[in-house]
This record gives sequence, structure tokens and C-alpha cells, in this order.
Amino acid sequence: MNKSMIAPAFWGAVVGVAATAIVGFSAMGWVGASSAEKMAQTRADSAVVAALVPVCIAQSQVDGMKLTELAAITKPYDRRDFVLDTGWATMPKGEPNRAVAEACAAELSKAAGA
Repeated sequence: MNKSMIAPAFWGAVVGVAATAIVGFSAMGWVGASSAEKMAQTRADSAVVAALVPVCIAQSQVDGMKLTELAAITKPYDRRDFVLDTGWATMPKGEPNRAVAEACAAELSKAAGA
């Protein structure tokens, strides 16, 4: 390759790399490490909630009187707090989980027709 062709080849490579990066990140779904980590954490949190809501509902079935109290509560955040206070969203040897309580309260309210 002669000297007069090096500059155009170099700039062609630079433009090609830039175009590949632009197309990859904008149209092909490429993401950086931090975005991938956030997406993975969101999916993991959703999976935990989905797995624990049935446990919460099963725990609530033992407390029939409290289910009646829950049905009378109209505000979603009050329902969530009620579920937290009853311990239905607390797994053995664990801490109360607000996301589980919120999803559980929504499911219980839907089942009660509230």
C-alpha cells in the first residue's frame, strides 16, 4: 500500500467503527455494562416478587378476619402497609418486602372484588 492510500483507509476505518457503534447501540439493542446490570436487577426483582406473591396469598388465607379488614381498605398504599403489618409479606428469617406486599395486596383486593 502506498503512502497516498493510508489516510483514506484510516478515515474509512474510523467512520466504519463509528457507524457500527451508532447502529449497534441505537438499532441493535447493544447496552453498556451498567445498563445491563440495571436490567438484570430489575428482572431479578420481578422474579422474586412473582415467586413470593403466592406465599403471601397462602399466608393470608389463614387470617380470614384480616382478609375482611383488607377488603375494606380503599387506598393501595394503605393495603400494602396492611399486608406488611400482618407479616404476610415477610418470609421466614427475612425482612418484610414492600414490593411483595404491594403485589400481594393488589392480588388479594382483586380476588375480593375491591
